[in-house]
Amino acid sequence: MRLFVGLGNPGGKYAENRHNIGFMAVERIADDYGFAPWRSKFQGKVSEGTLGHEKVILLKPETFMNLSGQSVGEAMRFYKLTPADVVVFHDELDLVPGKVRVKTGGGHAGHNGLRSIHQHIGADYDRVRMGIGHPGHKDRVAGYVLSDFAKAEQNWLDDVLRGSSDGAAALASGDGGKFSNAVAMRVAPPRPSTGKKTPDTTTAPKKDTQKDDPRSAMEKLRDKFKS
Repeated sequence: MRLFVGLGNPGGKYAENRHNIGFMAVERIADDYGFAPWRSKFQGKVSEGTLGHEKVILLKPETFMNLSGQSVGEAMRFYKLTPADVVVFHDELDLVPGKVRVKTGGGHAGHNGLRSIHQHIGADYDRVRMGIGHPGHKDRVAGYVLSDFAKAEQNWLDDVLRGSSDGAAALASGDGGKFSNAVAMRVAPPRPSTGKKTPDTTTAPKKDTQKDDPRSAMEKLRDKFKS
């Protein structure tokens, strides 16, 4: 069994915020794979379903971001899981928009949701770091993460969410590489072939079949007048 946690803040006011991309990811998974309706439990919203051969619990803490660990810890203890069974989807300032990276363990890098989870279950859980970019100065971070995604960002955002859903079964089975490839196929799909043939440079150059005339230029001119 795996516990997929999406981080965000509850309520319509925050629904489209950059800080809520974790909520958006688990909601897309629930919709695409026909998970059970969301219900209130563990100080959050829970939905259950299956990804591949793994039973997966989706959790959206409703404690607000700074207290996310309370909800995660409660759910983990109820299902008798370890931190290694937990995957947290969250926004990442240090990655450019559209970049997604899977990471196990490490610090919280100042992310308040991760900081709270560290306090309740430790650091040895998996994270899906979903890049939203940085506003350029630390004083602008709070306003930036609590503002909605711009219209111009909707295309890459949709690609990231679709890719995360595509790779969800691989992530549930512990294959972070395959999950990352699924996201990349949405965000940066391979370019189609143009159909142009590559010139064959392996063919040997044609030999000059005309034999060289060993006579000097003067001899050739003299022979010409003789005729």
